[in-house]
Amino acid sequence: MKQLFFICLSFFCLNIKAQDASLALQKKPLVNPQILKEEWAKEPNGLNVSFASSNVRFARELPAKIIVQKAWAAKAWKGEKIHTQILVWTNKDLNNISVQLEDLKDTQGHVIKKENLTAGFLDYVITDEFRDGCGHRKPQDFDSSYVADAIDTKTKSVVLKKNSTQPIWLSIKVPANTIAGNYKGTIKVKGDQEYALAVMVQVLNKTLPAPDKWQYDLDLWQHPAAIARVHNAKLWSEEHFSLMKDYYTMLADAGQKTITASIVNEPWGHQTYDDYPSLVKWTKKKDGSWTYDYSLFDKYISFVMDCGITERINCYSMVPWKIAFTYYDEAAQKEAVFTDAIGTPGYHAFWKTMLVDFTQHLKQKGWFSKTYIAMDERPMEAMKSVIKLLKETDKNWKIALAGDYHPEIEQDIDVYCVASRWEFPAATLAKRKEKGQLSTWYTCCTEPYPNGFTFSSPAEGVWIGWYTASKNMEGYLRWAYNSWTKDPLKDSRFITWPAGDTYMVYPGPLSSIRFEKLIEGGQDFEKIKYLRAVYAKNKQTKQLNDLNKALEIFDIKSLSKTTADDMLKKVKPLLNQ
Repeated sequence: MKQLFFICLSFFCLNIKAQDASLALQKKPLVNPQILKEEWAKEPNGLNVSFASSNVRFARELPAKIIVQKAWAAKAWKGEKIHTQILVWTNKDLNNISVQLEDLKDTQGHVIKKENLTAGFLDYVITDEFRDGCGHRKPQDFDSSYVADAIDTKTKSVVLKKNSTQPIWLSIKVPANTIAGNYKGTIKVKGDQEYALAVMVQVLNKTLPAPDKWQYDLDLWQHPAAIARVHNAKLWSEEHFSLMKDYYTMLADAGQKTITASIVNEPWGHQTYDDYPSLVKWTKKKDGSWTYDYSLFDKYISFVMDCGITERINCYSMVPWKIAFTYYDEAAQKEAVFTDAIGTPGYHAFWKTMLVDFTQHLKQKGWFSKTYIAMDERPMEAMKSVIKLLKETDKNWKIALAGDYHPEIEQDIDVYCVASRWEFPAATLAKRKEKGQLSTWYTCCTEPYPNGFTFSSPAEGVWIGWYTASKNMEGYLRWAYNSWTKDPLKDSRFITWPAGDTYMVYPGPLSSIRFEKLIEGGQDFEKIKYLRAVYAKNKQTKQLNDLNKALEIFDIKSLSKTTADDMLKKVKPLLNQ
């Protein structure tokens, strides 16, 4: 599920349910308590209210050191979702802080209804720091703190304690049928009194396609068993499927293209807190023949497609980090484990039988053309062996691979996702596009930036979309949509990777700053593709050159010298001219 191109150390593959339930918060003092008290004493009495950047995380224990803004002006395309933050902070206890949303209207009477506006109180979770990235970690060895990340749209009012700051995430989804124009309205924050904030949105005469039509190829790996656990539902029960619907619909609305499907138990060696069971039941009969029960696989795939994720089914995995495939042995009346190495005659026979049967089943369901055998990188000879076996079974089998770039097998990989340290050669990218093969990239625990940890800059999610466009790739992959820690709403730390690495959204489902910013990056990717095509068609040479020049600055190494936020401030206006 991760460590796609790194040696899977033995402790990565342990049953992670041994995670300590009471991870201590190791927190260095943010500032001297006396100085902190003095800072709060300088703040005006009562509730302070202001708009603030959506690319900044604000500490709960510090007063907001910003220029107070009582108005927010933004530009948006039709079909786009835009964000800002509202900050409230106080040096005395206040009850029942709430937000009232109203319609936005233009001078002609056109309306963006308040149902398209959402306000969510940002919840704080425990995070840590990057340090060495990948590797087993003890919480006491890392500086930990509270960080605003989860967006709680279900809570309607909060208590604001003395000397604390509360961010509120404001989103506006502009309907695709909105008439272009200038829309104005008022957001009211209620506390010790009512505070009116002005909102002005200029809707441009350009339209983003619906997320299911985006060219941006987002792939966040899903973890269905984690949803059952946090909701205390029986795995694969009707209640479980009902609970999953909102999570998968939210992911589809982000532009997700791929269904993560396990065809073996624990395809990633149980690196996560929750189990990852197979959707296919393997049985070795007493006479030595094999049967495969696809009933759960069929139900799950149909369900996810109904939620709006329909383009690909990525099956994990013929090439797990640990070669240990479980099945039920009728003769022995118990579970057994197959461990023959990739490339051996035993491995070939074990998988060839299944692949022949699976191929026939997928064709009967009409899913074969969108199903891929997905691989996390293994040694080259092992990958060649698996590719050969697949093509021998059916020459039309498709393959997805995430890992390092290998020219030796590149032509056989239909969806090739390279680690961030790699770039596809320009000529190779051009050939892949001609053949209809997808070329994407990923980040995991190895990169301090850009990334999606709970301590990462929110702007990095947007930056990822721009980088994808700058390198002429089609999309971005991250290993975990919802592989939750034991108590994800409180503590995003995990025993093997930097905090937040295992999930992008929260139980509820609740979105996060990171998830919303990743979607924003996808929107920007779509805008860039659209504008490049229009500028080229209309021979708008200056505009095309300006946009292409802006894209040239997106290099990962540049983030060591400047922030993603600063880079985006320079180029984002080009999309809304």
